[in-house]
Amino acid sequence: MTDLTHYRNIGIFAHVDAGKTTTTERILSLTGKIHKIGEVHDGEATTDFMDQERERGITIQSAATSCEWDDHRLNIIDTPGHVDFTIEVYRSLKVLDGGVGVFCGSGGVEPQSETNWRYANDSEVARIILVNKLDRMGADFYRVVDQVENVLGANPLVMVLPIGIEDDFVGVVDLLSREAWVWDDSSDPLNYKIEEVPADMVDKVEEYREKLIETALEQDDDAMEAYLDGTEPSIETLKKCIRKGTINLDFFPTYCGSAFKNKGIQLVLNAVVDYLPSPTEVKPQPEVDLEGNETGELATVDVNKPLRALAFKIMDDRFGALTFIRIYSGKLAKGTNVLNTFTGKTERIGRIVEMHAESREELDSAQAGDIVAVLGMKNVQTGHTLCDPNHPATLEPMVFPDPVISMAVAPKDKGASEKLGVALGKMIAEDPSFRVETDEDSGETILKGMGELHLDIKVDILKRTHGVEVEVGKPQVAYRETITQTIEDSYTHKKQTGGSGQFGRIDYIVEPGEAGSGFVFESKVTGGNVPREYWPSVQKGFDMMMEEGVLAGFPCLDVKVTLQDGAFHAVDSSPMAFEAAAKGGYRQSIPKAGPQLIEPIMKVDVFTPEDHVGDVIGDLNRRRGMIKSQEINPNGARIKAEVPLGEMFGYIGDLRTMTSGRGQFSMEFENYQPCPKNISEAVIKEVKERKENA
Repeated sequence: MTDLTHYRNIGIFAHVDAGKTTTTERILSLTGKIHKIGEVHDGEATTDFMDQERERGITIQSAATSCEWDDHRLNIIDTPGHVDFTIEVYRSLKVLDGGVGVFCGSGGVEPQSETNWRYANDSEVARIILVNKLDRMGADFYRVVDQVENVLGANPLVMVLPIGIEDDFVGVVDLLSREAWVWDDSSDPLNYKIEEVPADMVDKVEEYREKLIETALEQDDDAMEAYLDGTEPSIETLKKCIRKGTINLDFFPTYCGSAFKNKGIQLVLNAVVDYLPSPTEVKPQPEVDLEGNETGELATVDVNKPLRALAFKIMDDRFGALTFIRIYSGKLAKGTNVLNTFTGKTERIGRIVEMHAESREELDSAQAGDIVAVLGMKNVQTGHTLCDPNHPATLEPMVFPDPVISMAVAPKDKGASEKLGVALGKMIAEDPSFRVETDEDSGETILKGMGELHLDIKVDILKRTHGVEVEVGKPQVAYRETITQTIEDSYTHKKQTGGSGQFGRIDYIVEPGEAGSGFVFESKVTGGNVPREYWPSVQKGFDMMMEEGVLAGFPCLDVKVTLQDGAFHAVDSSPMAFEAAAKGGYRQSIPKAGPQLIEPIMKVDVFTPEDHVGDVIGDLNRRRGMIKSQEINPNGARIKAEVPLGEMFGYIGDLRTMTSGRGQFSMEFENYQPCPKNISEAVIKEVKERKENA
C-alpha cells in the first residue's frame, strides 16, 4: 500500500512567459524523469507536446506528469498562462492539493498571475512562490515580493535571498540554514557549492531571517514564547510551523532562481516536499446531491473508503479518448465497473495509464490521491463524478464561464462536412469553455470561445489534428439583451378544441434584475388562484423564452419575474397551459419593458515601453475604453482599462505597430454593460439583414 503522506499533487501556474514550462522541465531533469532538457523557445519542451504549443511557445492545455524527489512522489500539472485558456488552470487547481506560483523577476505580478491566484484562492490551494528569471535584465526580487503583497493581497514568506542579480545572479542564500547555494556557469543544476553567506549580505540575511522566524512561530504559541524568552527555535520546529501556516493559507513560502540557467530549483523541490500538503492534509471534497445541494458528507482521502473520483479533463489522442481523473477515496482497478452519477450509467474500466506528458505507463490499479488517465470511457465529461455503484455520491461539480466571442465556420468541401461534425464533437468534450451551435436561420456552424486566440487555435486544431479545412467568418461579439423598465401585466392563455381545453391566467411583474443575476423567478401568489404545482411551469415558460431576446434574438439577461396572481380552471388547466401563458406573457411584456442591447466589457491589461504610453492610452480611448490605472516600473508601463470586446478585434497587431513590437496585452471578461445607441442600431440592423439573406 502506498503511503499517502509521501504524495504531492501540485500544479505549476503563472502568467504567459513567466517560465512555468521551463521550470517543469528542470524539475523533470533534476528528478531523473528526463535526461535531455527541452527548451520552450526551441519547441522541444516535454509538456508542450501539441504542434500549436511548440510553434507559438505557449502552453495551451495542461499536461500531467509524475516524478520522484526525496522519497516522495510528485504528480505535476503544467498549466497554460494565456487568459484564453484559464479554464485549464481552473480545472487543474480544482483537483490539486498544492501549487507553485511562478512570477517573472522582471515582469512581476502580471494580469494572468492575478486571475490564477484568484482561482487558487477560490479552490483553497496551498502554494509556494517562485520568483523566476532573476538572470533577466530589470529583474528585482524585492519588488516582486512587494507586488505579491500589495497587488495580490497575499503574505509572502521569504525563504531565500538572491546572490547577485541580472547577469551577476549566481545563487541564493537559504535563510533557515544560513547557507549560500552558488552555481557555476556550466548550466548544470548539479554543479553548485554550499558556502558561507557573502559578507555584504550578512545583515540583510539576519533581518529577513528574523522576519521569517517571527511569522512562522505565530503558528505555535509555545515556540513563540520560548523565542521571546531568548531561545532560538530549531530548524525542525520552524519547518513544522511553516508547513502548518502554508497549509492554512496564512502565508506562502517564497523562493527565487532562474529555471533557464538551472539555479535555485532544488530548493523549490525541497519546499514542495517540506511545506505543501499531502492528499490527506487538505480539506475533503464536499459531496452534493443531484440538484447540487451539499449533503453534509465529505469525500475523505482514504484508500479503504468507497470510490470517489472526479473527471477533470478529456483528451483525444491517437488511441481514443483519455479521461483524466483525480481519485479522492477508495481504489480503481482494471476490469471493474464504476457509476457515473451525472448520467446514471455504469462504465467498465478498461486500461488505466499514468501519463508523462504524451507518453504513458500501464497500471493495473490506482488509489486515493492518484491522478491517472483511463482509456475508452464513453459518456464521461469534465466535472462528472465516478463512484462505487453500491455507494453512489456526487462531488462538487465544476462551473465554466460562458463564451464571449463567436465565429462562423464552413467546410471547404462536401467531404469535410461529416469530418467536421466528428472533430467538433471531440473538441467540445476536451474543452468545456468551447461551444458549438448551428444557426437555425443560416445553417452556419458557429464556434464560441473565450477569445480570438482560443478560436484561432481551435481552427488550427481542426485543420492539423483532424484534417478538416474550413472557411472562417469574422469573429462576432456575444451580445446580450436586458430590460430597463418595470412592467406589471396579465396574460390569459385560452384554447378550446374538441375535448378538454387549455386555460391559464397569470398576473405578473417583469423588472430589471441585478447585474449578473441572470433570470430570477419568484411567486407571491397567496390563496389558490394559481395552484403551487403550476408555479414551476410558469418559471419554465419564462426561462425558455429568455434564450431569445426581442431586439435581435440574443439571450436576455438580468430579468426578474414575480408571479402575483392569476386564475385556473378545474378541468382545463394544466402545467402545459401555464407554460404557454408564461411564453405569451414574455412576448407581450418584454417589448414594453424598455429592451436594451448589452455588450461584453473586457478587463484589459496592457504592458508598453514608457515612451509609447500616450499612444496606447489614446488608442484605448478611441476604442471606447475607460482607463482604470497606470503604473510605471523600470521595464515600462502597465495600463489597466475596461474596453468593449467589439472594439478589441485585431488589437495585438495595432499594439505591436504602436510599440515597435514590444507591447503585450491580456484581457478577460469583466461584465455586460449597455451598448451605445449607434452600436445597438448597427448590430440589430446587421442581424435582420443576415436573417433576410439566409
